[in-house]
Amino acid sequence: MFGLGLQELVFIFLIVFLLFGAKALPEIAKSLGTAMHIFKREVKGFKDELDPDQPKLLSDTTAEKDKSNDFDASVQKRDWRPKSETPA
Repeated sequence: MFGLGLQELVFIFLIVFLLFGAKALPEIAKSLGTAMHIFKREVKGFKDELDPDQPKLLSDTTAEKDKSNDFDASVQKRDWRPKSETPA
């Protein structure tokens, strides 16, 4: 986790425990979790704002792929043998 080992995490936890006390730790953890949730939501909103046409592009790509498949099917059904100039 972030390149920290178990010893470093325990040390950081002990320092936080000594600074804030046992009563404040649950409140700190709750506010930290809320802040992380808000941050993730804002990052997602920012990504959506940068590329709002992404769902539209995906649907356009799917529509073009369907057209391509229809064209391929029609080409495969066509008789490509040369027509004889004289009736048999």
